[in-house]
Amino acid sequence: MDNQAAIKKVRTKLKSAKSIAVLTGAGISADSGVPTFRGAEGLWKQYRAEELASPDAFARDPKLVWEWYSWRRELIATKVPNPAHEALVTMARQFPSFVLITQNVDGLHRKAGSEDIVEMHGNIWKVRCTKCSTMTDNHDLPIAYPPECTACGGMLRPHIVWFGESLDPQVMDQCMQALQSCDVLLVIGTSGVVHPAASFAMMAKGAGAYTVEINLDPTPSSGTMDTVINGKAKDVVPLLVS
Repeated sequence: MDNQAAIKKVRTKLKSAKSIAVLTGAGISADSGVPTFRGAEGLWKQYRAEELASPDAFARDPKLVWEWYSWRRELIATKVPNPAHEALVTMARQFPSFVLITQNVDGLHRKAGSEDIVEMHGNIWKVRCTKCSTMTDNHDLPIAYPPECTACGGMLRPHIVWFGESLDPQVMDQCMQALQSCDVLLVIGTSGVVHPAASFAMMAKGAGAYTVEINLDPTPSSGTMDTVINGKAKDVVPLLVS
């Protein structure tokens, strides 16, 4: 099926749907110029993301980890939402039930105007106290070191799920509820290899949902999807919004 026919089919499915779930990944932010921060393009001072985004790295050298996150924040602050982010804001208004789940931490969905987002991996513009667990917004550029909690004076850390950490059970519950109740699941710009998100489409399909993948290239999940549209999120997603 060519993209034009696939888009027409998905639009038909959306017209008869009452409940929509959307899962977004790095691909939607890449269209705004946000690097993946993994692999060669994410290299910073010869460090890879996997070496810095961990509890061990933070315990060993919190200043280094905060320097890296401060650099990331300054880079992300220059980026703006693209037409795909904006189309999802419009789409949310068209359905009785609409849940946006994102693997991204850049805050661009919120910047575009999306509300009630399930941020699976946290948000780079939020900080959490390592002592009292108080979470607050923080948009300081650059962030002062050491960042201290105003409630107790403890060291703040980025409110990000790091390698080796578990997802918040409440966040997982929100995801499961959305996947089990949606009529259509749109999977936009995800690699299909990071778990548990990689299994979300099969979960939704098992519960009766129609599954759609929108990605620049085929993924390991493509063969199990009801419809696959290859292209940039910023070009494809606006075409689904009537």
